[in-house]
Amino acid sequence: MPPKKKAEICYLLAFPDPAAETAEPKEQIRGLKDAPYFQPVDIDVRTLGQVETLAGGVQVSALRQRYDNRIQIVDCRFQMEDYLGAAAIQQREIIERALRERFVPREYLASGMFEEYVILLLTHALPTPDQYIERNAARLGRFIRSQRERLDHIELEAMLSSRIRYSTQDLTLVDWEGAVIIAPNGDFQSDIELLKVGNYQLLRYRMLDQSIEELLDRINESFFLNRRRPRPTRGAIRDIVQHRLEMMLDFERTEQNLLLIGDWYTAKLYTAIRDEFYLEEWKNAIRSKLDNLESIVQTIQENFALSFETLMDRLQMFGWVLLLIGYLYLYALDAGWISLK
Repeated sequence: MPPKKKAEICYLLAFPDPAAETAEPKEQIRGLKDAPYFQPVDIDVRTLGQVETLAGGVQVSALRQRYDNRIQIVDCRFQMEDYLGAAAIQQREIIERALRERFVPREYLASGMFEEYVILLLTHALPTPDQYIERNAARLGRFIRSQRERLDHIELEAMLSSRIRYSTQDLTLVDWEGAVIIAPNGDFQSDIELLKVGNYQLLRYRMLDQSIEELLDRINESFFLNRRRPRPTRGAIRDIVQHRLEMMLDFERTEQNLLLIGDWYTAKLYTAIRDEFYLEEWKNAIRSKLDNLESIVQTIQENFALSFETLMDRLQMFGWVLLLIGYLYLYALDAGWISLK
């Protein structure tokens, strides 16, 4: 009986992990092909440590890193035999569930505010990487999507179409839920780093989207739904404007931190990741929400200004009435119509 094939699996977990700025030296994202001297992304990375753990009876090595003091990414590596077999999907589900429970905080597990991504790492794909993909299309599709059922031919074809090649023997296949990296020399890390960045950006956009929705709910409850609410104050409006400004700066930071992509291969791979992760659609949707939020805040400010002006007009009118009453009183007193005795 031939030995079962073994492969390394990289399972990424990303979740919010805000931290204060520290004086620790920042790291660079290294290992990108053809650009060892080039800092391709403007993201601060700090390594938090590496641990060995058991998950589903399998030994797992987990590297924890924090990106931009906002998001933690856990890079989990483990070996699997018969990785494309029918039993492998169930075994992987057990391993991944254990890793989620081990590393992702409960609040984010409950809310779903985290990302997970699976990467199959192969050093042998005969006779060629493309032929290997075609011959194992159905099983690779089930591996990426973690499905036991057979995928539709059209969906499978679309899933396996996003392929980037560095050489005739290297190939990276990128999908929304997972990827396959084929590298005979074992140079997986460069592609994994970009897939980490893609998951980081996706989660940043999701966090921004949630913040905008929470602020809209707050505005709706404070200024529109609650009829017994106190009148809008300068402090409340100032808080909303400040929060909106912070989100706009956060959005610009997320959008700008990947302007520099080094070599041709890295640029092509990152383009594929952006397309498969729908990052451009996320960016456009959030920009639209920020524009709408700006219009709402501007309307509130204008209404508050009008309310304040109306209040001042009423106070001024009341002052004139008091002044007129006082004048008539003094006039009547001077004319002798009123006696102080």
